[in-house]
Amino acid sequence: MSIKNIRLEVMQFLEKNVDSFVEQYLIPVEKIWQPSDFLPNSEKDTFFEEVKELREIAKELPYDFWVTLVGDTITEEALPTYESWLMDVEGINQVENGGNGWSKWIRQWTGEENRHGDLLNKYLYLSGRVNMREIEMTTQHLINDGFDIGTGSDPYKNFVYTSFQELATYVSHNRVAQMAKKYGDNKLSKMCKMIAGDEMRHHHAYSEFVTRIFQVDPSEMMLAFQYMMKQKIVMPAHFLRESGQKISSAFEQFSDSAQRIGVYTASDYVDIMQKLIDKWEIDKIGGLTDEAEKARDYLMKLPGRMAKISERLVIPQESHIFKWVEPARL
Repeated sequence: MSIKNIRLEVMQFLEKNVDSFVEQYLIPVEKIWQPSDFLPNSEKDTFFEEVKELREIAKELPYDFWVTLVGDTITEEALPTYESWLMDVEGINQVENGGNGWSKWIRQWTGEENRHGDLLNKYLYLSGRVNMREIEMTTQHLINDGFDIGTGSDPYKNFVYTSFQELATYVSHNRVAQMAKKYGDNKLSKMCKMIAGDEMRHHHAYSEFVTRIFQVDPSEMMLAFQYMMKQKIVMPAHFLRESGQKISSAFEQFSDSAQRIGVYTASDYVDIMQKLIDKWEIDKIGGLTDEAEKARDYLMKLPGRMAKISERLVIPQESHIFKWVEPARL
C-alpha cells in the first residue's frame, strides 16, 4: 500500500472522533467571546468617550510594540489562505455529501480564528496610531501572495506545522498582552490574552491529532516530524511586504521588531520544538523502522544544536520604519 493510501486510512480512522475533538477543543458560537465584547460600544452614548480613552492610553505604547501588533494583526487577517491550504490536505474532503468530519473541524476552527483579526483590526483602527490604508494593502498583498509552508498536502506534516504554529502564536499574543498591561493598556492586554487562550486551545487540539497518529503509524509520523524540523517552520506571514515592495521584503524587519522587544525570539522557537518533543514523548515511542530511529536521534539532539545557533544571532538595534506605523503619529 502506498504512503498516500496509508495516510488516508489513518485520517479516516481519526475522523471517527472528529465530533469529540470539536466538543473538546472548540467552543459553541453562542458561548465564545466576540470582538464587540472588548471594544467601545457604538450603540451607546458613551461610545466617543470610550474611544477617546482608548486613544489616550494607546499613546503610551512604543514603536516596536506597534509594529509587532500590526504584524500580528495582518497575520491573523490572512486567514483565508490558511483555511484554503488546510482544505486541500489529504483526507479532508469539503465536497462530497456536504463534506467530511475533517472539513467540519477546519470550518469551525476557522470561525474561531476569524474573530482574532476582527478584534485587533478594530482596535488598530480606533487607536489612531497607525496607517490603516497601508495595513490593509499589506493584508491584501499577503492574501494575494499566499504561502508555502513546506507541508504539501501531507496531513502528518500539516499537523506538525499547526501544532508548532498555534503554540508560537500563543507565545506572541501572550507576550503582547503582558507588555500592554505594563504600559497601562489593560483593555488591549485583555484582548490579546483572550486571543492567546484560543491559540493554546487550538495547539492542544492539533498536537493531540499528532499523538493519535503516533499511536497508529509511528515511523511515518516520526519521519514527518523530522522533515518539518529539518526544513524549519516558516511563519504564516513569511511573504509579508509593504505596498510597492517585493514579496517577503518586510518579514525580517517585522521579526526583528518582535525579537527586539522579546515578543517572539529565536529561543522561543527552540523552546517550542523542545515542548513538542516532550509532549509527544519522542524518546519513548517504540516499533520504529531503522530510518525512523535515525529521525528520532536527529530530533532529540536538534534543540541543543539550535540553541547554540540562536545564541549567535544579532538583532539590529535600530527600528526599521514601516509605512504602517509612522513615528510622527506616536
